[in-house]
Amino acid sequence: MLLTVIIPTFNEAPNIPELVRRLAVVLDPDDAEILFVDDSTDDTPTAVLSAAEWSAVPTRLLHRDQPIGGLSGAVIEGLRESTSAWCLVMDGDLQHPPEMIPALLAAARESQADVAVASRYCGGGDNTGLSGWARRSVSSISTTLTRAMFPRRLRHCTDPMTGFFAVRRAAVDLERLRPRGFKILLEILARHEITIVEEPFVFAQRFAGQSKADLAQGMRFLSQLAELRFGRMSRFAIIGAFGAIANLAIMAGLTAAGMYYAAAATAAAAATIVGNFFFQERFVFRELRTESRLFWTRFGSSFAFNGTEALIRLPILVILVEHLFIPNLIAQGATIACAFFARFVFHAQVVYRPRGSGAFSAQVSSLAATRVWPTHQPTARTKLCAPTGTPTTSPDASFVGPTGTGQDRPHGTGRD
Repeated sequence: MLLTVIIPTFNEAPNIPELVRRLAVVLDPDDAEILFVDDSTDDTPTAVLSAAEWSAVPTRLLHRDQPIGGLSGAVIEGLRESTSAWCLVMDGDLQHPPEMIPALLAAARESQADVAVASRYCGGGDNTGLSGWARRSVSSISTTLTRAMFPRRLRHCTDPMTGFFAVRRAAVDLERLRPRGFKILLEILARHEITIVEEPFVFAQRFAGQSKADLAQGMRFLSQLAELRFGRMSRFAIIGAFGAIANLAIMAGLTAAGMYYAAAATAAAAATIVGNFFFQERFVFRELRTESRLFWTRFGSSFAFNGTEALIRLPILVILVEHLFIPNLIAQGATIACAFFARFVFHAQVVYRPRGSGAFSAQVSSLAATRVWPTHQPTARTKLCAPTGTPTTSPDASFVGPTGTGQDRPHGTGRD
């Protein structure tokens, strides 16, 4: 088969019939298939299965009970399932026009590129489909920042943030990818040496439903960008920097209120230790939580280490202030910075060490050094064979053809 169209969906039921109808017009039913990878909590699976009954193009549904990695994780699951030579990724809200698919494939074929990118920022491309000037500005700034951080890998890509692209399946090593948030193309381009061709397109208005973009997705993007460029330690450092600013602000406020600087430093340390832990859980070590110890054990060991480290820093702070006459806020900032590497190593090798490991495991002890991580985790799937069928947990994906009959295709055969 030549092409699998991979469509990650989350609560896009109103868009499904129109999307499948337009895809059926441009796809060859003998050489293409549509694969929905669905994380929805609404009736999107039912809408997909209903459309599959009348679609001339074979349509499959892979519903994930555990949406690991968000949209990017869904795309990776779709790539795993595909046995086609090419995979095309697009959104399920019709902001990516299906009529562009033949042009993308033709551009890839003519240039012999590994990836054909539908770009909003080249030729006659346009991003006016983004709702409001604020989102358009954020998109443009984010794209400029991303290209600046990867000048070599992205020198031929004007829109690494797009979710509309075709990729030669054999060109992507899925084990090198770490899915997070929306920006799967950036992940692919940053971790592979592959050739790129672009086709301009106009980003359309959403057909129905609400945009899923929010502040949390923005934070995931910044986290992804930092890790791709600098590694996991960068995220730890960013959170530590914000914690240090908060620490100094709390200390300044307390000393201004008349508290002795050493007591103020202790109170500020306690507050930021707790805050930093929750941010690290969310943005630095999130994928390690399921393999490490229980939450309160992690919290206790983190608080104990950071508290001990703060107590060790306290007499050093006093020496710097009382004997070397360094201003207390500058001295506090210097001691916090000096303890950074100790905090990172302890959290990486102790707090988030996998359960049951004795000595420091090789995987965790290499956290500071590596940028490429294995990503495949067992994912519970629901096999849906017909709108009226009973969902059953299965490692297989159901193939739903134009007649609505189900034929199982074994999971894991999508590697060329």
